[in-house]
Amino acid sequence: MPKPAPKPAPKSVSNSGPRTEGPGARTYRVDADTARGIAVCALGERGVDDEACAIVADALVETSMRGIDTHGLRLLPGYLDDLARGIANPAPRIEVVRESGPTALLDADAALGVVAGTVGAREAVRRAAEFGVGVVVVRNSNHFAAASIHSRAMSRAGMAGWAMTSASSRVAPYNGRDPLFGTNPLSVAAGTGDHEFVLDMATSQVCLGQVRERGRRGLLLEAGWATDGQGRGVLDAAEVAALSPVGPGYKGQGLGMVVTLLTAVLADAPLDWELDHMERARAGGRRVAHFLLCLDPAFFGGRGAFDGRLHDLVETTRAAPAAEASAVLCPGDPECRSAREAARLGIRLDTDTARALYALARRHGIDAPTLRPTTRSTP
Repeated sequence: MPKPAPKPAPKSVSNSGPRTEGPGARTYRVDADTARGIAVCALGERGVDDEACAIVADALVETSMRGIDTHGLRLLPGYLDDLARGIANPAPRIEVVRESGPTALLDADAALGVVAGTVGAREAVRRAAEFGVGVVVVRNSNHFAAASIHSRAMSRAGMAGWAMTSASSRVAPYNGRDPLFGTNPLSVAAGTGDHEFVLDMATSQVCLGQVRERGRRGLLLEAGWATDGQGRGVLDAAEVAALSPVGPGYKGQGLGMVVTLLTAVLADAPLDWELDHMERARAGGRRVAHFLLCLDPAFFGGRGAFDGRLHDLVETTRAAPAAEASAVLCPGDPECRSAREAARLGIRLDTDTARALYALARRHGIDAPTLRPTTRSTP
């Protein structure tokens, strides 16, 4: 296991909270180290051990740096609330329930999902290194943040990684009216650096966080994102009763059901409509299930051949003639660009997340520089 990041020593705190400079400024910048230190201290106060604090803090910071705002630092207050309410176990005993060679079923003991997913990914890597493939299913877990956190953990180990999770019902089936399936995200990752491939997607058109963000900012939704209680498309976030499957809808529904099949069904865990939503979860955990698949290229075409073919796949795709002025991209390219910008300028935060982080910094005596405002273009 990697050496956990040390908790920052308390320092003096500025007297002013996050503030804007000029009209229209809605987002702020904070450097990654400051954000990571705040998260580590806040989680530690809830009884999470040093290694798990580092796992969760690194995951949230990495996700925010990559521009996946809905699954980054914005989740920290919710995770802290889960710990305070006994939904997430700060000191879980994650155990192997059943195993056979390349496979394992883990019980997460209501751990923070980021921690359970990380343990599962490490176990999948270990088994893939021995058998060529590692398949780990996790049950009795909680929200595991962005799926790409776990697929990329496997790809950084030189593997090809696939991560999926069950989720509470937010998505209506194709031609349906009521939410039945979760957003059921999946992520596939391989390679590193300039030739990294990272697909990270929900099986709904968008996640609920994007709908709520549009509503918070008074913006209309995109057509096809969501429906009202009668199954009709809506553009007003306040009228949303269900999210829509990724289109065409029948394909998105099928893909979402595949995720449920390989997570909840395989793990003998609650199905999507049997799970509590994050905001209504009860003590004892949400019983979410994860699926982690790891493949070692050395057991197939060979590692050198894999790296070469992946290079060709990524570079040929990027070089494809573009229909418009912007270039053809590979999965993960926008996130990589966002991460480089965040490393240079700081992580971009919405107002609510900035205020929450600043309050946590004050609570823990961390010197949080005035969060720098920046304007963000309206989608």
